Amino acid sequence: MAGLQAGAPAPQALTVHSQSRVLEVSFTDGAEFRIPFELMRVYSPSADVQGHGPGQEVLQTGKRDVLLTGLEPVGNYAVQPTFSDGHDTGIYSWDYLYFLGSRQDQLWADYTARLTAAGVERDAPMPAKAASACASH
Repeated sequence: MAGLQAGAPAPQALTVHSQSRVLEVSFTDGAEFRIPFELMRVYSPSADVQGHGPGQEVLQTGKRDVLLTGLEPVGNYAVQPTFSDGHDTGIYSWDYLYFLGSRQDQLWADYTARLTAAGVERDAPMPAKAASACASH
């Protein structure tokens, strides 16, 4: 899970925009972000996506049209989304949401480069074994 930093900005409001597929987050420092559901999904902090150690990351594909179907609070420090593809194991701390929002351009560029390096298309379906690799975790 993403670390929690003392004194880091906390969300003042979270708004799910289903039609435009973005999570709008405004923080106590005045920052406001519109984080696409797809970006949240492909950068999920869960073991399903990040793996269980360096080099075990699972490249996510076919997530362009993913929806956010649920958003549950986790204590006073995070939320746990449920996505339309069934993924529901990522816990997004406030600082991780801030990271996703503030670094969107770089994260999209990195994701595109990883797709290119792997020789796969953004909309390709996930391979069956990758999709279920951590199903028991």
